[in-house]
Formats: sequence, structure tokens, C-alpha cells
Amino acid sequence: MAEDKDTEQTVPAPDKAPDKVIEVENLVTHYGEREILKGITMDVRENEIMVIMGGSGSGKSTLLRHLMALEAHTSGTMKILGQDIEKLNAIDMFNLRKKLGVAFQGGALFSSMTVGENIMLPLYEHTDLDPTTMEIMARMKLEVVSLAGFENLMPAELSGGMIKRAAFARAIIMDPKILFCDEPSAGLDPVVASALDDLILDMRAAMSMTVVVVTHELDSAFKIADRIAILDKGHILMIGTVDEVKKSKNERVQNLLNRMPEDDTIDPDEYLGRLTGEEIGGDATL
Repeated sequence: MAEDKDTEQTVPAPDKAPDKVIEVENLVTHYGEREILKGITMDVRENEIMVIMGGSGSGKSTLLRHLMALEAHTSGTMKILGQDIEKLNAIDMFNLRKKLGVAFQGGALFSSMTVGENIMLPLYEHTDLDPTTMEIMARMKLEVVSLAGFENLMPAELSGGMIKRAAFARAIIMDPKILFCDEPSAGLDPVVASALDDLILDMRAAMSMTVVVVTHELDSAFKIADRIAILDKGHILMIGTVDEVKKSKNERVQNLLNRMPEDDTIDPDEYLGRLTGEEIGGDATL
């Protein structure tokens, strides 16, 4: 006679949602009387590549500076790595910023310093490591960005693409939790730009970090993004995957994707106010 056996069914646990490394809620920013960001709400998740896009004057550069904790906002809340930046004192803010890496648009290498010295600069500023250890770390990061052996060259001896790679090496020298990239492909030919896109993907995989990229290059955005946030006149039009953005029915999103100019109607009173200097209206942003 066969024995009855209890059968245990193992139900797989649901995948854990990625932690949010940046949380922004109803962020408002003014430059003087002019409102730049108008109630931005978004998050950036652990180990994702978030691309921020928008036309000229949409507010994307201003938003990037806020996400890097470089500017104060008018209202709203923002948390970076779980810390409310408004509640941080100067020391805590300084320690938080050491966990963030930034690759500037033009590379921003010091022309009077070698590539290796540029890359080691954050270590000189923020650590007590001995020079030999710093040199080893710099060479390791140059390996990551495929610039091994270039540490003794001056920035003037590098091509545009190499300068961008050296800037990436400096940005990751302290193993940041979040890497911010401002227009990484700007001014580069398509082949070099594509190679930099591959580098961003490789760095994210190798270092398990979150990457936030501001770019106007559609090919680059579609290649590297996990999600894309599209800004327009200080508002977020949408946040979604590449496929969701491509399929969006929002006219302004499609105008951006198809490089169609906006046909904005000029308000006569606003135009007269601008001419007379009595009142500046409109949605001008940076």
C-alpha cells in the first residue's frame, strides 16, 4: 500500500525591488523671481542608468546640479543615499559628496597636471593614502577606462575621446555609489561616442554603481538607459523605459525624439512686458 506523502511546494520569493538611491519629491527651484524646476518628482534606483533628456532650456542642467547636492532648492524634498540633504550639516554633506562621482562635460582636466595627477587629485584631497598607493589606484582606474600607460601624458596630448575617458577615471577613483555624467558624448564623432557608451555600461557592471546621465544624444540614450526622464520647461513629461519613451503618445515627447521644433504661441502681453522690462513671464529655464 502506497504511503501518502505531503508534498511541499516551494513558492519562489518575489524579486526584491531595487533600493532608491535618489528620491525627489515636488522639487521647486527659483533663480531670483524665475521658477526653473516646477514640482519635480522622480527617483533613481540602485545600479540603474537613468538618462535625463530635454530640449534647450528644459531645466535638465539645473536638475543635475540638484541631484549632485550642489544647489539649494526652494521647496520640496530630496534624499541621496537615504539622507535628507536639508537635514545634513556641513561635515555630513561633505562625506556624502565623497560618495558621488562626476564626469564633467568638457573633461575639466587641469592642463598643468599629468593625466595621472589629475586622476589622483580626489585622493590627495580626501584621503591620507601614501603616494605609491595612490599611483597604483590611478593606474587601476586607467585600466578600467582603457587608458593604461597614459598616466604621464599631459591633457593636451590626448584626443577628445581620451580626455573623456580620463575624466571618467578621475570620477570613479574613490569608487562612488553614484556617477553623474554631463553630456559625455558631446563633441565626439559617432564611433568614439559609441565606445564611451560601452564604457559607461562596463563601468556600471564592473563597479555595481548607479549612473545618472544628462544627454541630448538619442542614440546614446537608447543604448545605455534603463529609464529615461524627459523634461520640458521645468516639468517632467514622462519617466519610462526606452521602449515606453519611444511609444509615448505625448506630442512634446515625440517632438523631442523626432527633432521637431516647438510651435509655441507668443502671448502679446508677455511679449510687451519683456520689451518694456516691466515684468518677465514665461517658462525660461536653464
